[in-house]
Amino acid sequence: MKDGPDIAHIAALIGDPARANMLTALMGGMALTATELSAEAGVTKQTASSHLSKLEAGGLLTIRKQGRHRYYQLADTDVAELLESLMGVAMRAGHVRTRPGPKDPAMRHARVCYDHLAGDMGIRLYESLLKRGHLNEQAGEPALTVAGRDFVTGLGLRLDALEGTRRPLCKACLDWSERRTHLAGSLGAALLDHMYASGWAKRKPDSREVVFTKSGQQAFERSFGEG
Repeated sequence: MKDGPDIAHIAALIGDPARANMLTALMGGMALTATELSAEAGVTKQTASSHLSKLEAGGLLTIRKQGRHRYYQLADTDVAELLESLMGVAMRAGHVRTRPGPKDPAMRHARVCYDHLAGDMGIRLYESLLKRGHLNEQAGEPALTVAGRDFVTGLGLRLDALEGTRRPLCKACLDWSERRTHLAGSLGAALLDHMYASGWAKRKPDSREVVFTKSGQQAFERSFGEG
């Protein structure tokens, strides 16, 4: 018997189609009920509860209780980033479950990856930070530079709060639709929250899609364009 982490167990948990659909539904960062997740998976509520128990026991989900209700969400950002990477491998290998539809271009343009910006807009943000010297890459992971710290502080973000969590400040996340890197970590989440708070963009209801307003797109270009 080999030593080390049992990746086969995690792969088996994710590999079931119903459980994979549930996990994908939670990629938007929202906590959902067993009833909502059973609809996403196309199974009965009783079957969904069995699947959810296995995912929780496997460390992929956590439960939040509010009154009589139980809500399920991804255990942490590492799980979200694992799922995003698997989506990239599946897309590259041609394992696509449905034909591309009208929503695909919008999802590829801008969407939520758990709590940070993904899609073309997320990649542009990341590459702009690199090009402007606000990030540099060390051993494959991004790090905020002195100029980057000034830039982030200038946006009104509190670096002391972002660095005071167990989560990395900056983390590279492979984008499944573009196969390039977007920014995760506490900074990636804070930048998306800043865009929401500034009125640049909003989350489309019941979707991972992020919709930028015309003025928000212009503001994004000023802060993260190629200029």
